[in-house]
Order: sequence, then C-alpha cells, then structure tokens
Amino acid sequence: QHVCSTAVGCTFPNNHWGEWNDSQLQPTIQRLMKGYNRYLRPNFNGPVEIGMSLDIASIDAISEINMDYTATIFLRQRWRDSRLVFPGNESVSVDGRLVSLLWIPDTFIPDSKRSFLHDVTVENRLIRIFSNGTVLYALRITATIACNMDLTKYPMDKQVCTLQLESWGYNIQDVVFYWTRGNDSVKGLDTLRLAQYSVESYYTSVSEAVYETGHYPKLVLHFSLRRNVLFFILETYVPSTLLVVLSWVSFWISQSSVPARTCIGVTTVLTMTTLMMGARTSLPNANCFIKAIDVYLGICFTFIFGALLEYACAHFYTMHQPTQSVDVGSTAEEPTEGPANSDVKNHAASTEKAPSQGCGLSSVKDASRRAAAVFVVENPHNIDSHARTVFPAAFLFVNILYWLYYLFL
Repeated sequence: QHVCSTAVGCTFPNNHWGEWNDSQLQPTIQRLMKGYNRYLRPNFNGPVEIGMSLDIASIDAISEINMDYTATIFLRQRWRDSRLVFPGNESVSVDGRLVSLLWIPDTFIPDSKRSFLHDVTVENRLIRIFSNGTVLYALRITATIACNMDLTKYPMDKQVCTLQLESWGYNIQDVVFYWTRGNDSVKGLDTLRLAQYSVESYYTSVSEAVYETGHYPKLVLHFSLRRNVLFFILETYVPSTLLVVLSWVSFWISQSSVPARTCIGVTTVLTMTTLMMGARTSLPNANCFIKAIDVYLGICFTFIFGALLEYACAHFYTMHQPTQSVDVGSTAEEPTEGPANSDVKNHAASTEKAPSQGCGLSSVKDASRRAAAVFVVENPHNIDSHARTVFPAAFLFVNILYWLYYLFL
C-alpha cells in the first residue's frame, strides 16, 4: 500500500532503493540489493581488477589551433563483485538508471577539456550482471581531448595522440586497470574515415599516473594520424609553383617593353602575397612553429621577387651602358724628343711618383676600379639569357632539397 498526495507525492512504506521500490525491482535484483552498500568497493582482500575496452564511433574534429580532437567513444568496463553472485548461468540486464544502486569505478579522462554523456532518449548507459558477480558497465561519451602536436612539417606531418583512462580516487592498492584483449580491446580505428587524416597505426599500454596523493592506475591508447597532403598540393603548392613559372615569362620579353615586364613582375608578387595570406588563414596561429608550407611559400615568393629584381638590374645596365669612343689624337705623331724635353718629362714623372709612393692613393684607386669592373656588364641582354637557365635550375634544385627533407628526413 502506498499513499499519494499532490503536495508531497507518493510515499512507500516498504524498503526503497533510491527512486526505485521493491515492486519495481526484479526479484533477483531485489534479493541482491538487500544489504548491499554501494559506497564500499568489492573485494577488500585485494585490489579490484577492472577490464577496459573501447569502440571509437567517430572522431568528429581535429583542431590544430586548439591542439585537441573530439571523439565519440563507447567505453566498456568489467569487474567482479562477489556481493552480486546469484545461482544459474544467465545474465541480467537492468535499467541504466539503476547505476545509482551499484558501486562503479571512478574512471575519468585526464586530458579531457569538455565531455558529456549522451542522453537521447535516455542516458546511454548499460548495466549487465552475470551470475558469477561480473558487472558490465558501458557508456557512450563524447569528449574533446587535448593532443600536443608538432606542426613543423605541416602539412606533411604525422601526429601521435592519446586517450588516457585513470582512476580519480582509488589508487593502485584499491583498483587495477587492464585492457581486456590487449590491442584488440580497441575497435573502430581501422574503419575510421577522416577529412584530412588517415589512421596509420595504434597500440595500447598500461602504466601508472603519479600524483602528490599517490599512484593511480592508468590505461593509454596511442594512435598515429597522418595528414593527407594531396589537398594542400592542389590548393597551395601547385598555384604557388605556377606563379613562379609565370614570373619567368618576362625573361623572354624585350627589355624595351618596360610596361609589359613590370606588369608581370608586380602582378606575380601581389598574387603570391595574396596566396600566402589566404593560406595562413587556415593555419594555426602559433608563432613558435615555422611550418613546411611557410618555408615553401617563402621560397616561391623569393624567386618571384628575384625575377622582378632581375629586370630592374637589366634595365639599369641598359640605360647606363658606356659608349665606346675612339681617341682621334692617339694616332697623331708624337713630337721628337730632345734632351730638354726628356729632362722635363723625367722631372714630372718623379714629381708624380713621389706622392703616390707616400700615401698609396694610386693603389687604392686601382683596387676600386677593379672592384667596379666586376659589376660592369658589357652586354645587358645577356642577363636575360643567363636568367632563363639559372632561375629554373635553381628552383628545381631547391625543390628537390625541400621535398627530400620534409618527406624523408
């Protein structure tokens, strides 16, 4: 008999367990719950062995900016509670809301930033009790978990992320964690399909978490994610390479066509700048990383800017090319030399040599003339002909070094 009132609700004179009374519990569960204390862990003679297994339903997002990933997982935990042994060889599946009546492990994800338990249409929990006292407890969780990333080889990088499971309050003297089937305890990663990544490998490990309050059991799932570089090749690498090739077109245009060559140089520089700014909008704002894509964009910008400077130098030498003049007086007959003239010349020569030997001005002037002669171009049109070979060869050589370093080193 129970009495219901609109003011205070319903009261049950019989024993009731949380929000459940005797009439709502199955006979087996009702008998098992008598004298059961959910605040005490089972097996005080030793630690409780808790087996774990995971199903990775999805990895929804991987953020390089926040350095984390969001995953939906099915977490299954098994342990044996001798207080729940009942006769027979069957198992009993009970409502997930009965979890408040049982002792359950205090498992948590230490690197989790945000997480929640799915509750549509009810909380996604599963409790199954076997006749030998084994309890299966399953949850469906979505969590955003931190992952430290090294982006120096972005977008040809490989990231190793982890999913850690620890006990919050029970130390290693109270509970022991283990993977139920080793690496086979994790399912779903082999068939997972991600937008920018592919799962390269994964493995599990068992360790201990050491804190000031003690040593706690810890399970770790390690998995490697390799980024798919094809998207970035089509979006960034190919356009930037084509811009570098486009800047070389000016080498085949006459130096007298100033507007045409200037337009090509300035246009390619501005387009490359826009491409670099657009590429950085999708990159993490981490100033401590010099990424591989930044290096390549810098190389392309340098070659494009160099092509513009090449025409500036060629045009400068064209405008200042020295004109060769013939000295007409050089063919005139020199006057005959008499004794008087010879003495005058010898005196003048000795007068000119004396100061130069004292301060060395003539040697400084000669060195300056030789240094300036290095930068003198006899035919400015040869600059374009040399650039047609030097620029492509240098760009090809730099590309070989770049791809060898970032792909194989």
